[in-house]
Amino acid sequence: MSLKDSITSDMKDAMRSGDKDRLGLIRMLMAAVKQREVDERIALDDSQVLSVIEKMVKQRKESIVQFQQGGREDLVATETREIGWLQGYLPAQLSPEEITALIDEAVAATGAATIKDMGKVMAQLKAKAAGRADMGAVGALIKARLGG
Repeated sequence: MSLKDSITSDMKDAMRSGDKDRLGLIRMLMAAVKQREVDERIALDDSQVLSVIEKMVKQRKESIVQFQQGGREDLVATETREIGWLQGYLPAQLSPEEITALIDEAVAATGAATIKDMGKVMAQLKAKAAGRADMGAVGALIKARLGG
């Protein structure tokens, strides 16, 4: 079963159970997927759907920071709950040790020595860690490793 089929099935379950909050989130996710398909004139595969989900998680994390600064704990709770639902579609996240091991492996494979080689390392890691790690944090670790 593809990821889109799984999301559609979850949408039907949310409709049956009357879970309006989750249903709204899933409909928003499906709309984002459909919008990207229309914009790019392609049918998204699972990895592309994962990138849409990751973007939505990132948006919610940024919103949480803003809501905390504004003292809106009710909205923080809503965004946190939605992140939990969205992360249910993402593959299991890599541990810090696994990320470090992947970085070491990529640095050795590419022969990276300076910060100028960061792109090569990121390109190799993107295939292995996409959807399983925050690539922004991975980039910071690579930068630190290469002396940036």
